[in-house]
Amino acid sequence: MRHLLLSLILGVGTALPVLADTCPEAPDNSQALEALIAAAQAAPDQQAGREISNAMWEYWTVAPDQYAQELLDTGMERREAYDFAGALKAFHALVDYCPDYAEGYNQRAFAHFLREEYAEALPDLERAITLVPQHVAARTGLALTLMRLQRTGEAALALRAALEMNPWLGERSLLPVLEAMEQEL
Repeated sequence: MRHLLLSLILGVGTALPVLADTCPEAPDNSQALEALIAAAQAAPDQQAGREISNAMWEYWTVAPDQYAQELLDTGMERREAYDFAGALKAFHALVDYCPDYAEGYNQRAFAHFLREEYAEALPDLERAITLVPQHVAARTGLALTLMRLQRTGEAALALRAALEMNPWLGERSLLPVLEAMEQEL
């Protein structure tokens, strides 16, 4: 029944896996992420730092079970196709099903960000960071969202926190801009 309901809500034409009643606990990847953060901090150049960032995504995007993975993948596919409403439906369903899975919140925030719904993105980013403090991408997203909300001091703090974990982030070029804006205030 739940499978049929999800298919109708999301408009998914393909069969989804049979669902569990509750989401299993999200995998604890904190040790692996800490090791990747240490590697990023020691990376010799931007290319190496970016490769390490890509490896982090491999941990963040592993959902707790097959159903959650299908919701995540569907949402990301819809977002990549610029179907932000469809992406949000999938991410809402994912967060409802797996309220302790950080990537559901991070991806929902990203969809809101792309729709320029910055105030809606903010609590999702904060929740993702609470669940996975090593979520460098969520911290970067928080900085960009705060910047769009013209909260430059907070944006600079968030970006500094992300850059402490990975100094090679592409967004690092924004820090001097944020600091200059901060000083103007």
